[in-house]
Amino acid sequence: MRHVGRRPLLAALPGLALVSATAGAQQLPLKLGTATAGGGFPVYGAAFIKAIKAVDPTLVIEEVNTKGSTENVPLLEEGKLDLALVQGEVAQSVFFATDRPPTTLKVVTAMYASPGMFVVRADSRYRSIVDLKGQAIAWGARGSGLVILGRTVVDGIGLDAAKDFEPVYLERAGDGPAMVIDGQVAALWGGGVRWPGFVAVANSVHGARFIVPTAGEIDRIVAKHGFLRRLTLPAGMYRGQDEALPTVGSWSFVLARAGLPDSVGRRLAAALDNVERSGAHAQQLSETTAKNTLAALPRPDTLQPGVAAYYREIKLLP
Repeated sequence: MRHVGRRPLLAALPGLALVSATAGAQQLPLKLGTATAGGGFPVYGAAFIKAIKAVDPTLVIEEVNTKGSTENVPLLEEGKLDLALVQGEVAQSVFFATDRPPTTLKVVTAMYASPGMFVVRADSRYRSIVDLKGQAIAWGARGSGLVILGRTVVDGIGLDAAKDFEPVYLERAGDGPAMVIDGQVAALWGGGVRWPGFVAVANSVHGARFIVPTAGEIDRIVAKHGFLRRLTLPAGMYRGQDEALPTVGSWSFVLARAGLPDSVGRRLAAALDNVERSGAHAQQLSETTAKNTLAALPRPDTLQPGVAAYYREIKLLP
């Protein structure tokens, strides 16, 4: 394979040491599982791969489109993927499972927090979650962790996603926005900052309105599901969204298979740290930081050992 442009990359990141081109090279390319086209995971995965390539060109990562979080976990555990994007609720269920052996998967980095909410057309009559009862809701692709988040959120206020709504599950995450725009469904469930599905509805001719739990509903949700976090979507993330939106959600992670060499884990951590320090990261990676990773870890022992070693080198861990 021919590698081009190493000197310009070095010049663009003065003072940032590139990771050794030979360390862990025998394990490459790495396979990164994302999700179906049109959702947030493929967008994040592409930004993740591009950012790492910019500071460590020999750390080759190939994106693999999957059905999403619920497929990514078994593929990681079977060794068919090296890395995968996994939504928060699925990660929690893996690390704290009571009906299966403890997982050997490890956290490479926190991706981003996913503030969960519904989007409807701005000209619709729907203004609360209760207003959506009995309506057709596009919950997402069946394998998506966002579907689990949605079920968990409405369960927290005493509703059943399957019984109190007319659930619609998608073959591709990208199909949801069009269904809202043309009126096939009342709302689309999703989460995240600049989530592609929300961007598409907000930028449509009809515009968008976002529906989040009320303050009282948020209290009930976190009381019942303590692993969910109180999150706020800042104002201005979507066209027409002029106010910050308080809601609930969780952190998604890049997980690694068991046996991923520590040298590779360290290279990943070093590359991401260099990207963070350079300030040149894409918007999708703005929350992908070492400090966020440590704060969001399900447990301290879930951090990939090579990543932990790098964090010790930069004095984030003792």
